[in-house]
Amino acid sequence: MSPITTHVLDTSTGRPAAGVKVQLLLVTEGGARQELASAATNADGRITDLLPPGGADEGVYVLRFETAAYFTAQGRDSFFPRVEIEFCFDPEGGHYHVPLLLSPFGYSTYRGS
Repeated sequence: MSPITTHVLDTSTGRPAAGVKVQLLLVTEGGARQELASAATNADGRITDLLPPGGADEGVYVLRFETAAYFTAQGRDSFFPRVEIEFCFDPEGGHYHVPLLLSPFGYSTYRGS
């Protein structure tokens, strides 16, 4: 399994958010962002294969979720065109699961396992 995974739940419907495009970016020392991977959430709202096992070094990473496209595809308005979650990764810390709890006008996140 990828050392960094995610899961998107649409809290306004109580269902997984399938088809959300997600990018994993590495923030370099100069502050630039380098795309490492991209995928779309599966029918269960999950992405488990962004990177190969052991494929992340210590550093600052960003998960970028294209939320407007998800809501537009459902014929719903939303406030945030995208959500970016920036976090510190340490390979000694084990698996990092970063869920996104999403609604058209708000979101929340946390580090899961």
